[in-house]
Amino acid sequence: MLGIDIGGTGIKGAPVDVGAGALTTERHRIPTPHPATPDAVAEVVAEVAAAFADVSGPIGATFPAVMKAGVARTAANVDEAWVGTDVAALLGEATGRPVTVTNDADAAGVAELRFGAGRDVTGTVVVVTLGTGIGSALFVDGVLVPNTELGHIELDGTEAEAIASEHEREVDDLSWKKWSKRVDAYLVELESLVWPDLIVIGGGVSKKSAKFFPHLKHVRTEVVAAALHNDAGIVGAAVLAR
Repeated sequence: MLGIDIGGTGIKGAPVDVGAGALTTERHRIPTPHPATPDAVAEVVAEVAAAFADVSGPIGATFPAVMKAGVARTAANVDEAWVGTDVAALLGEATGRPVTVTNDADAAGVAELRFGAGRDVTGTVVVVTLGTGIGSALFVDGVLVPNTELGHIELDGTEAEAIASEHEREVDDLSWKKWSKRVDAYLVELESLVWPDLIVIGGGVSKKSAKFFPHLKHVRTEVVAAALHNDAGIVGAAVLAR
């Protein structure tokens, strides 16, 4: 199955062995166009899909928004024109194939719960993706509660993703230690809302967990790095399309 992950900075895809939860080839990545309008993004998605023309059948895609029956209800880190857009229909027309579209963090969470750091974990698990923004996926005994958008909770009157995302670390040129204090404050606020049994940190930054995990001093919940790292969205999208 072909999985495509649409992010605020890049659109990447690859064929996925949905039984093993692994990419079968290297990812093909194209920078997200700016402005990230529906037509511009659909064109890039079609280009990514064309790079794997030998993989037939439906496509699974992620999108950084609340998704209801294939329609975007919000627009986080993409153009406001996406609100109300039937993303599944738009991408289906662009690629010429059926497309299933899921919130990006939810798709990553599905992959981590099935194949990665949350596998066989009972109770409440939150997968947090730190990237251009902050995404979240909430699971109770392995069942997804979709579209939680917990990256938008406030810290001192400011949205958490405007303070603690990986993008903000880069923009503010923060040391890992200084940034980790922001992440720590966010996770403390998060756990006070949903009292998870496990927090999984995903996104590309999960590969560098050794640089900031030691500085997470106040969060009480066990925090682990995602096993699938930045491939989780692609894997989860493909699994959900199947």
